[in-house]
Formats: sequence, C-alpha cells, structure tokens
Amino acid sequence: MKAGVQRYPAVAEESSLRGRQGSFFDRANRQLTYLRVSVTDRCNYSCHYCMPAGGWKASPRAELLSLEEIARIVRVMAKHGVKKIRITGGEPLLRKNVTDLIRWIAETPGISEVALTTNGHLLPQFAEALKKSGLTRLTVSIDTFDPVVFEELTGGDLARVLTGIEVAQQVGFKNIGINVVALDNINSGRLSDITQHCWNRDLTPRFIELMPIGGLPYQQAKHRYNYASIFDELDREFGLVERLKGISAHGGPARYWTASKGPWLGRHLGTISPMSDGHFCGDCNRARLTARGGFRPCLANDEEVSLLHALRRGESDSHLASLVSNAMAGKLDAHRLTDGTFIPLTVMTGIGG
Repeated sequence: MKAGVQRYPAVAEESSLRGRQGSFFDRANRQLTYLRVSVTDRCNYSCHYCMPAGGWKASPRAELLSLEEIARIVRVMAKHGVKKIRITGGEPLLRKNVTDLIRWIAETPGISEVALTTNGHLLPQFAEALKKSGLTRLTVSIDTFDPVVFEELTGGDLARVLTGIEVAQQVGFKNIGINVVALDNINSGRLSDITQHCWNRDLTPRFIELMPIGGLPYQQAKHRYNYASIFDELDREFGLVERLKGISAHGGPARYWTASKGPWLGRHLGTISPMSDGHFCGDCNRARLTARGGFRPCLANDEEVSLLHALRRGESDSHLASLVSNAMAGKLDAHRLTDGTFIPLTVMTGIGG
C-alpha cells in the first residue's frame, strides 16, 4: 500500500470516536497503551529473515516523519492513554539526533516508559547519550553467540555488539533484554546455551517465533521453530515455571518464565509465540507508527492511515486523535498469519521491528 492511502472510512472529530474516557479502544475492547515508533527504515545489518535478498531501498528523508512530528504524535497519544513507547527501526541509532527525540518523549506527561530495540552495532558510542536522554529500557537483537553464524545471518559484528552491551551496562542500563529469533537449523538445539550466555552477562533472553512478515523466502518452513519446540528445549534444561502475569511483562507480548532447577535457579527468560499461541492477540495493547508516518493498529495487517499527511495538511491534534481512533476501531480481533489467508507484504524494515 502506498504511503498515505487510507483504507479506513472518513471520520468526524467528535470526541465519542476516541473511546471511553478519552482512551483508544478497538472493537474487541482492548485499550491501546503501547506504541512502537519506527524512526527510520534504514538498517546497517541485513538479517535474512527481515531484509529482502535484493536489499531494501530506504525512504528519502522528506518522506519520513521529522522528530518533531513524532514527538507531537506521541503527545497526542499520551493524552489518550498511551503510556509506553518503544523506539525501533530499521536501526534506530542510524537516525540523526534520535536521543533528542527520546528526551522529548521521556518528558511527555503520561509516558511512563521509553524503550529502544537495536542491533547493538552503534551502542558503544550511543549508550551514554541514550541513558542521559531518559531511555528506561534497552533491548538488543542477538540470535546466536557464535560469531561466524552471527555474521552469516546478519552481516554484523558480534564482538562489537557485545562491547556495546558492556558499555550500556557500565553507564547504568539494567535488565537489558536480548531478542532471539528461534530458527530451525540455525540456533535450534542451542537455545539453552544462548540462555546461559545471556545469564552470564546479566541479560534476559526472549525467544521469538519466526513470523512470515514480508513473505521472504527465508521465512519458509525449514527455518520455522515453533513454540512447543522452543519451550521443550528450554524446559528440559531449566524446569521453567511461568511467572505471574504482569510481574515482568512490561506491557509487551512476552510470557516470562523462571528456572526452577540447576545452577540458574530463579533466573528469568521470555517467550513470544505469535504463531503457536491461539490467545496471543487476546490482550493486545499495541500499535505501530512507521517511519513514513503510517499508523498501523496490527503488525500483521498492511492497512494503515497516514498521520504524516494529516500533519502536513495542518490538521489539529483532535483530528489526529480521530484518525487513530477510527483505525483502532477497524483492528482485527486476531492476526491471520496462521491460517494462510494473509501475509503482510511490507517487510519488517519498512514496518518497524
């Protein structure tokens, strides 16, 4: 879908469109409290499950939301119940002055948490500035601790990423999360080793099922490792017991587990199972803002409304809120990735990870 093409019906600016008590609700009565904000569709890595084999053409700067425009959208969203913002990309640390944006968001009334997901390559020089800007949580993507496999899979430098994590810890970041996409024939059979690598470094791993976003060849069956296999591999080693819901979920999609045996007794890990968990969408509180200004209520649906175009037409905050509310009203009850009826055509680099 071209940026700015709006598939939702036209809306009026009545406050009734904005949900109960000014908050955004979808038709399944789920409240939007968590917005993932992509600040760029450029990336300095080329993960096979994320990036098209022929490469990705990044958008011209003029077609992206400015940092000031993003901050304005966040202010509007915060007035209507959004509490958590996660900065994503592409690789968000490629966006010039991104720490200024993080500071503006952290100072926004109503926002209680500002997180960032990164591949970690630029962390050595950005960690201190991120901490000073008010970033509260940091997540780094590492699918393997084997430097050769890491380079083959991502085109990146594992040693540099690990150095960046060390610097981030030195400047005060705690409970850094590690996102691990579980891949059959790549890191399957080694998930407990990855977990121990993380725990040795005081990091919390989260194992994620591969999703067919963008319909890339790499996402086909030979690389899919389902939740049952992920859990079984980890449970055999650590005796996993689920933590009470909400204790450490941080408002996101992960389920968290505690090791009940062995030398790692009491340590935690997370699982994210969008493909296997029939209830995964049941309490979804999330939506996405793409770097090109598209508000997307569901990752697994290419329909979006252009807030960028509304901003540049000079529309009011009230109108922006109405656009968001109307889009939320059209949000699917659940994604359709598992029944074969729909695969999003936009790759993760374009949507925002």
